[in-house]
Amino acid sequence: MGIVALDNLTTGMVLSTDVHDRSGRLLLGAGTELNQKHLVIFRTWGVNEVAIRGEDESGGHAALPPDISPEDLKCAEQNLAPLFRMADTEHPAMKEILHLAALRKVTHGQE
Repeated sequence: MGIVALDNLTTGMVLSTDVHDRSGRLLLGAGTELNQKHLVIFRTWGVNEVAIRGEDESGGHAALPPDISPEDLKCAEQNLAPLFRMADTEHPAMKEILHLAALRKVTHGQE
């Protein structure tokens, strides 16, 4: 499953999980193909992101810029691993923070 921000959603995408509003009320069920009305509903009820089928090829991350190789990113993540040794890097939030730190390390060097 891949998480996609509301601004990046397009009609035709298919939900991989149910979507709930902030109070837990079900707005749309998994398997629903999004249309323009659904996007308006998400904005109205404060939904910022949803899980979309087929968006998991990159582990939920945005596509890498063309000048960065997956090998360089993996190397940067391994170099940063000691800094994350006390964190649960399997947790989605920590996994994303590690990914972003590695991406920054690769794109900006040792700043």
